[in-house]
Amino acid sequence: MPRHFSLLILSGAMLALTGCALDEPSVSRQPAQQASAAPLEVAPSAPRSLWPSDTPPIKAVSAILIDACTGRTLYEKNADAPRQVASTQKLVTGLIVAEQDPLDTPVRIAPEDTRVEPTKVGLRTGETYPRRQLLCAMMVKSANDCAAALARTHSGSIAAFAEEMNGIARRCGATCSRFVNPHGLPASQHSTARDMARIAFRAYRNPDLRQAMALRSYCFHYANGRLCFLDPTNKLLRISPCYNGMKTGYTESAGKCLITSYSRGGRELILVQLGSHAPQIFNDAQNVIAWAETK
Repeated sequence: MPRHFSLLILSGAMLALTGCALDEPSVSRQPAQQASAAPLEVAPSAPRSLWPSDTPPIKAVSAILIDACTGRTLYEKNADAPRQVASTQKLVTGLIVAEQDPLDTPVRIAPEDTRVEPTKVGLRTGETYPRRQLLCAMMVKSANDCAAALARTHSGSIAAFAEEMNGIARRCGATCSRFVNPHGLPASQHSTARDMARIAFRAYRNPDLRQAMALRSYCFHYANGRLCFLDPTNKLLRISPCYNGMKTGYTESAGKCLITSYSRGGRELILVQLGSHAPQIFNDAQNVIAWAETK
């Protein structure tokens, strides 16, 4: 019998997409309803390094595939092994901002926001941007300067924001994770594939975050009037409209990481891959999801 996620389900609208997402998806905001308190299913009762045995080969060191509607685990590989997860932890940053902050209020850029490397959009000290614009740039292009600005203005400091990240992770049931920064740059922090699936399960239910993650391009408006079109780091978004999020990541210590959401014909899936090798990670995602659609 499958075991269950120890996962707190949001008591908000449960997005149940039955078709493919559009380039700039329109996400309905229905009145909040009480979510079911039933626990969510995962995997066999005893953890296994690989389950089930008939899945296609996958290069990721750790991985898990869940049903995005029920949380039921369809596949796992070393899902509880602690690992650095690189920029996929921007899902946690985005979740906090989307759930707790007014997205259309301005954020003023501080000197420390501009010093993170290497991926950034080039924010300058003293500029102001709508919080929603920084959120979209962070999710589409994985901009570290946007992540730093969002975290600092939410909590006052990166250290205080990290505590917020760990708190929301625990509320998601991700109790084997520890985060120390909002962008995933190398540090003494870690998570697991299963924990990131628990976080992704909650992130999948936030309309503003879902909309940002599903963008197949984004026009960033700089404070000086310049425009820049950002291409998504998630290449799956341009392969099929059925891929509708979530986040990529890479550092030398974490390897190639990818959290993918997928929706077609009423079937909704979330796949987490950690510690893979470019460029196979996107191919592996397509192969595993194609396998899952036959189940």
